[in-house]
Amino acid sequence: MLGRRTFLANAAATVVPASFASDALALARKSAKTCTLPLLPPQKPGEVLDGGSRMITIPGGYKVWTKRVGRSQTKVLLLHGGPGFSHDYLECFEDFLPQAGIEFYYYDQLGCGNSDHPTDDGLWTLPRYVDEVDAVRKGLGLEKLILYGHSWGGMLAIEYALKCPQNLDRVVISNMTASVSAYVEYAKVLRSRLSAADQATLAKYEVLSKTDDPAYQAVMDKIYAEHFLRLRNWPEPVTRTFAKENTHIYNLLQGPNEFVITGRFKNWDRWADLPRIKAPALVMGAKYDEMSPAQIRREGRLIANASTWIGEHGSHMCMYDDQRAYFTRLIPFLLGDC
Repeated sequence: MLGRRTFLANAAATVVPASFASDALALARKSAKTCTLPLLPPQKPGEVLDGGSRMITIPGGYKVWTKRVGRSQTKVLLLHGGPGFSHDYLECFEDFLPQAGIEFYYYDQLGCGNSDHPTDDGLWTLPRYVDEVDAVRKGLGLEKLILYGHSWGGMLAIEYALKCPQNLDRVVISNMTASVSAYVEYAKVLRSRLSAADQATLAKYEVLSKTDDPAYQAVMDKIYAEHFLRLRNWPEPVTRTFAKENTHIYNLLQGPNEFVITGRFKNWDRWADLPRIKAPALVMGAKYDEMSPAQIRREGRLIANASTWIGEHGSHMCMYDDQRAYFTRLIPFLLGDC
């Protein structure tokens, strides 16, 4: 039996026939000639591509994070919900919009996600947020916006449409009614459908101002499973968003949770102003949303050039739990087809 060293020595001493070596060399040269070079994106001399991420300076000298996804003449700015959330939960858009020929921009609002996190509570006002959105528009070099807003982002989209109509090409208002008082009224309807024991638990801990109690949170988890996201296993971008949430901003502007509104925008109401929105609009909602489908339909009727879509199977996060129907309606609108 040959030892390992003897085998290797014999193998090294083996002479490769000249004809075989010649054929191998020719094959290698042919492969080199026919190798397809990768198709690289265009670059200006000296330009370094960065994946589309950039920080934009807004009034006050703060910086907010944005990221371009895709390349197209159709450009959409996404306004995430919260307040205090980040862009992360909207990452499912990557599987639908670029393939349809739509370029879009993530944007973490000030105090959220990858943006600066100042501690001045005077910053958290609707007018300042609207100015921030316009600063982002300018920073991205967008003459006109296609604006998509979800939940709190939908409220912000309404405010932007009213203040800066000249900068708006079209707007999507997703899963957001036109007043907080209307939202609160529907929240009462949803609470009334809970068991008597669950209703008593919510009332007990709200009176005690202990909405962080595990018993209270257990009831809220039931509500979220029915009206926030109707999937047994929540997608990772959604759980990541909750892990990164700026709860201080959320509590300051909204309140302790989705159904107790005690924050700064508790008196927000734009029903009377909706007819002033002239840009083409798509108003989106869902059958099981924490926002009333009837209110979403009313919103669509009051905006002069709006169409309305109500998903039959989804909730507040219907871009996940009624996904194909949601993007089947959203994409043609963003492209200007309907």
